[in-house]
Amino acid sequence: MTIPSTHLLIQTIILGLLVGGVYALMSSGLTLIFGVMRVINVAHGAFLILGAYFTYWLFQLTGLDPIVSIVLTAPVLFIMGWIVQRFALARLENPERSSVLITFALAITMEGLMGTFWKTTLRSVKPEYAREVIQFATYRIPVTRLIGFSTALLVLLILYLILQRTNLGRAIRATIQDRSAAQLVGVNVQMVAAITFGIGIATAAAGGSLLSMIYSFNASSQVDWITRILSVIVLGGMGSLPGAFVAAIILGVMEQLTAVTITLYWSPIVFYLFLFLTLIIRPQGLMGEIIRDKA
Repeated sequence: MTIPSTHLLIQTIILGLLVGGVYALMSSGLTLIFGVMRVINVAHGAFLILGAYFTYWLFQLTGLDPIVSIVLTAPVLFIMGWIVQRFALARLENPERSSVLITFALAITMEGLMGTFWKTTLRSVKPEYAREVIQFATYRIPVTRLIGFSTALLVLLILYLILQRTNLGRAIRATIQDRSAAQLVGVNVQMVAAITFGIGIATAAAGGSLLSMIYSFNASSQVDWITRILSVIVLGGMGSLPGAFVAAIILGVMEQLTAVTITLYWSPIVFYLFLFLTLIIRPQGLMGEIIRDKA
């Protein structure tokens, strides 16, 4: 184990915070979907990689910046998410229990289709500023990570404003708090569920666009990413957006610190160990509530 200097430690924490912000965006959609529908969307990682592939495709064909491409990829994946909920999940008699199998099958199908279309070669998007860094005091901040973090915060802010300042947001929050009570006061919970699922997948598209310029990816990467995303929402507390944000920051910082002090290969192991120990002490996660079956 290597003990880093104070300068290297601060540099590592800065990078971890930047990565954690992107993780928070990737996890927000899945957290929102679970909060409204009590559905664990195992295909969320596959939609994330699909968003990355769409971004890569647009960049190769037109040179469109990955950040700008979110304007195109998010609406497309929103529609895909809406269709999946309306014509697959909504038809299940018990979606809370059956959704894992359905979305797992969807994830495997999407992985196969993406692998067939784009092959298994690792891809990444490298805009002109990909190698640029910003010098802040004595610290070096990669431009792609800074832009990714800023974009993630902007998208999360938009999501927050939708939830807090719009009628749709009030309906979503009411459904999260008590689905039956929301129905009694006239909320169309089926429509809310479909729109929420679409929004969740749209955030995956935004996360995929950021992922494409920070990491390399291929179709099978969806397995690694759904594992990380599920870990974030479980650690933060199922259905808790603030919890997912805090957990994502912890994940980002811990991965960077482990990579510097021990080795890059130990990064996920240390995080999952932290996750395991935390859930032993607090099974509902950092900011979640204990979910009890209704009588």
